[in-house]
Amino acid sequence: MREAGDLTGREVVEVGPGPGGLTRALLGTNARRVVAIERDPRAVAAVSELADDPRLCVVEGDALALDLTARVASPRQIVANLPYNIATPLLVGWLRQAAAWEQMLLMFQLEVAERTVAAPGSGAYGRLGVLTQWLAEARIVMRLPPRAFVPSPKVWSAVVRIRPRAEQPPAELFAAMEKLTAAAFGQRRKMLRGALRPLGGEALLARAAIAPERRAETLTVGEFERLARLVAATAA
Repeated sequence: MREAGDLTGREVVEVGPGPGGLTRALLGTNARRVVAIERDPRAVAAVSELADDPRLCVVEGDALALDLTARVASPRQIVANLPYNIATPLLVGWLRQAAAWEQMLLMFQLEVAERTVAAPGSGAYGRLGVLTQWLAEARIVMRLPPRAFVPSPKVWSAVVRIRPRAEQPPAELFAAMEKLTAAAFGQRRKMLRGALRPLGGEALLARAAIAPERRAETLTVGEFERLARLVAATAA
């Protein structure tokens, strides 16, 4: 909880509270309200035992299907030990509404955490890193071995602090960036001239002053934004 900083006056979302260990820690802060999202009825029952604290709201449902910004007032944050099997789509969904969140403090499988902060040219650099770093400042603040958990998983975990930037792109530019990065990294081994053929290929790259023989993992976040703006302008 130290990494979350001062939660005074904040509404905090937790996804996948399980038996409620983190929930108890969040209720031990000065958060205005804690909203725990859980789809497993057994975990809902366990966390609901903490409901004598009026600041706790337990929501039984699928976090992927919920618009959390409609349920949680501003200023709002997410502090969660994410279910590893849905961690990536959850993060991408929250990034679509990045302007609504003051901060996200998220625990991932280490491999996924490293993707969010990876630099161009590294093996972990890909679509998730581009989207995250385009919209926010992200940093791994803690790495945890399997023995830190009971029962122990087979992999290391890591906590990533994600702080959205003050200025966020319009929805149409985010959609263009999603489409662009999906095409570029969907065929990593291809040169961009081939991978981006459905979006304009060499003509698109020429307009962005990017060599067509480069591959997706060599582009900076700024170069991806330049391409995304051209894609968005073409679609308008």
